[in-house]
Amino acid sequence: MSLMIILKLLGSLALLMFGMKSMSEALQKMAGPQLRHVLGAMTTNRFTGVLTGMFVTAAVQSSTATTLMTVSFVNAGLLTLAQAISVIMGAHIGTTVTAWIMSLTDVFNVQNLVYPAFFAGIILIYMKKRRIIGDFLFGVAFLFLGLGTLKETGFSLVDDPQANAAISAFFQKFNETSFWSSFFFLFMGTLLTLCVQSSAAIMAITMTLCSTGVLHIDQGIMLVLGENIGTTITANIVAIGTTTQARRAAFAHLSINVLGVTWALILLQPFVNLICSFVGFDRTIQPGDAGYAANLAKISFVLATFHSTFNVTNTLLQIWFIPQIERFVCKVIKPKNSEEEEDFRLHFITSGIMKTPELSVLEAQKEIQAFSERIQVMFGMVRELLTEKDAQKFNKLYSRIEKYEDISDNMEISIANYLDHVSDAHLSDETKAKIRAMLREISEIESIGDSCYHMARTINLKVQGKKEHFTPEQYKHLHEMMGLTDQALTQMNQLISGRKEAFDMNRTINIENEINSYRNQMKSQNISDINSHEYTYAVGTIYMDIINECEKLGDYVVNVVEARMGMRMKG
Repeated sequence: MSLMIILKLLGSLALLMFGMKSMSEALQKMAGPQLRHVLGAMTTNRFTGVLTGMFVTAAVQSSTATTLMTVSFVNAGLLTLAQAISVIMGAHIGTTVTAWIMSLTDVFNVQNLVYPAFFAGIILIYMKKRRIIGDFLFGVAFLFLGLGTLKETGFSLVDDPQANAAISAFFQKFNETSFWSSFFFLFMGTLLTLCVQSSAAIMAITMTLCSTGVLHIDQGIMLVLGENIGTTITANIVAIGTTTQARRAAFAHLSINVLGVTWALILLQPFVNLICSFVGFDRTIQPGDAGYAANLAKISFVLATFHSTFNVTNTLLQIWFIPQIERFVCKVIKPKNSEEEEDFRLHFITSGIMKTPELSVLEAQKEIQAFSERIQVMFGMVRELLTEKDAQKFNKLYSRIEKYEDISDNMEISIANYLDHVSDAHLSDETKAKIRAMLREISEIESIGDSCYHMARTINLKVQGKKEHFTPEQYKHLHEMMGLTDQALTQMNQLISGRKEAFDMNRTINIENEINSYRNQMKSQNISDINSHEYTYAVGTIYMDIINECEKLGDYVVNVVEARMGMRMKG
């Protein structure tokens, strides 16, 4: 086998994969936020869930993209496990469209479409408003160029006597229908799909090898079954380190296909015979027999039909057992041991592949929500610290607040780095605006954490310095001020966790005005009390430091609300 043929095989495979990726990403960008709303709104029952997964996957041309999106939505709490299982089942059907596109290469020369698509694509790319459509056409062109080149290379491989003899000798070892022969090709299909991270690419290779006569139809079908298992492993890899429900969704993806492959193997011969008779393919015709070439031309349709029939049948069989599948994966994937809540770990941002900007922004929003809620917990510790009399409990609580301050810094940096990475992609103006707003949000939330820490440090200095206690009146005022501040934080978290259309801005504005008025009132009262010798100047200074820090914290809350609402509320 010449080096050039090997390089052409690898290059055509790379073109195919790049075309699929470009096409999928462009379609997902065109769909934009609608993909998220479709997955969330159209999964009210198992049947609509299947239809949703099927149509979304057929649209974006990637079951991996749909599955990763689904796992991420489960991780973010937007889909239940049962909803996710139904969507994944639909994705298995939707992905069969790709095989039918590939089978068209045997009907007409798809490379005739390549250069017109490139030409139209480059024109649209330079028209900024149509750039995404241009990216899509480039993806289609690369896909067809890869398919055409792969097919041509396959036939040139067969025409090369030396290469043909070597390949035939290798596959001749597995010609006998036996358990080990079948298992070998099943394993190879799984392994190759796992390595390449694209079942479509391995399907293209399988079709090429079978349509050139190098690979027997039975061996090709085993590769197809292996591809169905291999494509599920990507989601399981991505789900490592996510929430328990997300890992369960990924494992359900694997379980559904493993169970499907199991029943397909049991009924393999009658199942394949049924498909072949439907397509009109004769499995008994051997090389050299009359009609061999015409029979061989149908083999891509046999594989595409088998792929579709298998996934449709598997879904129809298992759709009735979604509750049982859910219970099974819940038993296998146990919740992780509850970690200390102050251990730093991003819960929603994952390092998945083929992730769209829309999905990345969604994950970051959920992470910001968790960040914001954690900061309010930190403020609650400060309120508790103010009145804690036991020295040991006080020190333990102060240490936790210090740890939360480190967590706050780490979360800001981690989310900002993630958003910075997302912003490197080609983004719509809407998504760019979201990212700018989110960067501002995390900066202001981190400033709230700083304010909490400054208050805790001020209280700690008072305690460690053995200074006199606040008066009952001062404690009363501090609790009232902190109560107002906590209300502001609650309003902020309601906005971040909900929809901004339903948020009442006037409530936040009113709380901020109350905080400012109360601070001014306490400032005047503090000067009067010091002059009246109600308490010392040093205690008054510490007292006002906490009051002023609460007022600053309220300003940061308003800044977060402004960023989320996309407007300025203060002059």
